[in-house]
Amino acid sequence: MEILKPEQYEEYENFVSRHSKGGFTQSALWRKVKNNWGFEAVVSRNQEGGIVGAVGVLIQTVPVIGTTFLYAPRGPVCDLHDEGVLLDLKAGVDEIAERYNAHEFRMDPEVLISDKRFLSIAEKMGFEHNYGPDGFEGIQARFNYRLYLNGRDEEELFANLTQGARRKIRIAMRSGVQVRPVGQEFLDDFVRIMQVTGERDGFNTRPKEYFVRMLDALKGYARLYMGFYQGVPVCGAVTVNYAGKCCYVYGASDNIHREVMPNYLMQWEMIRWAVETGCQVYDFQGISGDFQEGGHMYGLYQFKRGFNGQVDELAGEFNYVYQPFKRKLVDQAVNLKGKIPHKKRKTSRKGEESNENTPS
Repeated sequence: MEILKPEQYEEYENFVSRHSKGGFTQSALWRKVKNNWGFEAVVSRNQEGGIVGAVGVLIQTVPVIGTTFLYAPRGPVCDLHDEGVLLDLKAGVDEIAERYNAHEFRMDPEVLISDKRFLSIAEKMGFEHNYGPDGFEGIQARFNYRLYLNGRDEEELFANLTQGARRKIRIAMRSGVQVRPVGQEFLDDFVRIMQVTGERDGFNTRPKEYFVRMLDALKGYARLYMGFYQGVPVCGAVTVNYAGKCCYVYGASDNIHREVMPNYLMQWEMIRWAVETGCQVYDFQGISGDFQEGGHMYGLYQFKRGFNGQVDELAGEFNYVYQPFKRKLVDQAVNLKGKIPHKKRKTSRKGEESNENTPS
């Protein structure tokens, strides 16, 4: 086990960005986005010195109580069935916990709930397993809608879309909707449209400064897409292409010109980017676990389902408690204030365009 120094983060990044379990929230670059958190990186090495496992840990100070909360979003990055590597990485997290006086460590790895082998290993290591039926009870969504590309080209993927999705993409094309990646000069338009979507669908939105940090930190991996109708911006999205996965992270649309279906064409253009860069999967990210028609987030599921992917039910969160009494105090403070300092903000309850899937 080794806790890396910042000058070693390039080696860490090379491993995470190439691993099948890698994701942008485990990137060392993510610490620049979450600049109100601390960050440490732990690696496990083989006998030759090569990295075989890694975990990036965000560190949030809890005021008054004086402890910290440790969180590994979509970590660790390794063979999740290799108990030796997992134990080695956990030893590094334990050292970080002692250094920062942590009351709890939480992780939500890229693992399906059907993976009984990993669940058994996590239980043996002393983790509490938490998950809920809706899928939005934790920091990140537990149900993700994903389109596995499986080496298919654009023609094959387009033919695989549902008839309704193909029709709506063609409506956008015939109507003259233009979708393209743009620079940060369009962030004011994107933030304005995001605010419109938040007001319409009932969720809080992030400030422009957050998206500036995200696009700067993940330069080369993140793109801002905008959709235009008659020269006017009508929709937008921030998408991250990292470690063989193209993830639709933030999205929004205006209240006007919805009849020309700009959001369907925007999704198609982002899928095309995933194909061009050889990704294995296009991840629409979170949906509710309630698939009943008329459910509070059924519209979001219905929109994503049109692209004919599949629902992946992830295992959820795994918590390791270092200081039970302090953790109880933190939980009580959260309940009294009605605010969870390390929880994600309220997610959209409806609307085909809304996406908010990253840790606060």
